Parts: sequence; C-alpha cells; structure tokens
Amino acid sequence: MVTPKENRLIHRFFSWYIQYIIKTDFSSVSFNKIDVDNYKAILLLANHCSWWDGFLLFYLNKIYLKKKFHVMIIEETAKKVWFMKYLGAFSVQKQSRSVVNSLQYAAKLLENPNNLVLIFPQGQLYSNHVSSIDFEKGLLHIVQNTSKKFQYLFAVSLFDYFQNRKPTVSIYLKEWQAQEYTSLQVIKNEFNKHYDDAKGQQSKMVV
Repeated sequence: MVTPKENRLIHRFFSWYIQYIIKTDFSSVSFNKIDVDNYKAILLLANHCSWWDGFLLFYLNKIYLKKKFHVMIIEETAKKVWFMKYLGAFSVQKQSRSVVNSLQYAAKLLENPNNLVLIFPQGQLYSNHVSSIDFEKGLLHIVQNTSKKFQYLFAVSLFDYFQNRKPTVSIYLKEWQAQEYTSLQVIKNEFNKHYDDAKGQQSKMVV
C-alpha cells in the first residue's frame, strides 16, 4: 500500500502546476458553493469520467474547501505517477488482501476534522454520459469503520465546449445528511439523484 508522503517543496510545486494547467487547458471552471463544516472531515464522493477529475477536485479543495487533501487511487497508478503520494494519494489494490488496509486507512483519515478524503465509488473511469453511477462495496466498509462524524459531499463534474476551443467544466456540489444507520444502496441512490439533477442543470445551460 502506498501512503501519502510529506514534502513541502514537491507539494508546493505540483499544487502550483495543477492550478496552472487547469487555467491554461480549460476555458472556465465553475462550481456552486455549499456550507463547509470546519469541525468535520469531508468524505467527497465524485463521478470519474476523465484524467482530470482528481486534479480538478484537488484544485477545488485548494481554493474553496481548504482541507488536507487525500485521494484513494489504484496501486498501479500510485506507483506510476510518483508525485501523487506527495499530494495526499494513497493506494488500493483490488482483489487482494491488502484492500482492507486501504479501506481502514481511509476510515482513520475521516476521524480527523482537518482532512478531506476523495473517493471515486465507481472504481474506474466511465463515460461522462453514463445514465447512472455504480458504487463498489468498499465504500460501505469505510463508512462503517468511522464514528460517522464526517461530512458527506457529492461532486459531479460535467464537461462541455459550447463556443470555446477549450472545454468548460462545471462541478456540481451537494452536501448530504446521512441517517445514523445507512446502506450502500441509500448512498448510491442519493448520489444518483444529485447526478441526475446536475445533468439536468447542465443541459439547460445556454451560452
């Protein structure tokens, strides 16, 4: 399992670089504002449709949410993209015994109110045009191994070009209040309601 490493110089450089390439490669990045609880960690659940997703949400955290960023990524990516661990990435290796260690590590991070943990519940990349978002089972293990005092935040990123040469990205955020006892199906259903609403809002955009 690859875990985050501390190096201020590397973190500062790639934090600047990510912001730079986002500003140069997109015509605009927009998001709606939500209430952030400073006394709770954030479990950020997001759709995964592009190479950009993690970087865009890292950028969003930097300029708006302002928590200590963490993201679960597959182990192959963590080893290949060496700098990710300096930006808060930790790895999960599917179909292995070590997957439990990764899920427990994520749960432990959510006990610290300064942290944000980004999870892509689909587990891999899917088209921006899928009708619904599937959830892998590991998410429930994370939730069940916490004190459940974190803040759920849903993020749906949608891309369009309109009249621009470069794409625009709209990030639709929603805070969700979970019941004390919840299930993976409930979380999935609530996320997909937000996903459908985001696509509806996106389809009504006129430039």
